[in-house]
Amino acid sequence: MMSTPPVGPPHHEAPPGELHHEAPGIEFMVEDLPEFELSDAESLIEWIERIAAVHEHRIVQLTYIFCSDEYLHQLNVEYLDHDTLTDIITFDNSDDADLLEGDIFISVERVRENAQELNIPFCDELHRVMIHGVLHLLGYHDKDLLSQTAMRAKEDHCLSLRTF
Repeated sequence: MMSTPPVGPPHHEAPPGELHHEAPGIEFMVEDLPEFELSDAESLIEWIERIAAVHEHRIVQLTYIFCSDEYLHQLNVEYLDHDTLTDIITFDNSDDADLLEGDIFISVERVRENAQELNIPFCDELHRVMIHGVLHLLGYHDKDLLSQTAMRAKEDHCLSLRTF
């Protein structure tokens, strides 16, 4: 997982017909995996909004873009100069510390492989990665072992708040 959200790349624009769900503030898109379907979109939105509210932040715009390893790898190389696979890249587009605005790119392939290796349900790992991006936007980091441990505990707490 990425250590800190990069700042400054262009906001991802929604291609016509690729939007799965949109609500004020949060949208879910699929970039290059036509077979991927996100279930429980309404419940996910409520959960993510609840996490932001608990941290006293308001969501302006969060765009989740679900994509392939190849797509995310290209972003990693182009914007971060990292020639590695990753499960998530979070771009912070906010100008205000109390507002959440960003693009969260998630490799569905990487999440699926991680879930298999950890022997956990795909949706649990997907939700962990989704909230991981939000936690970065909230100011949490995972650069060293101590902050990684704190981030994992925060992820676990957020996952425990799901009602679906």
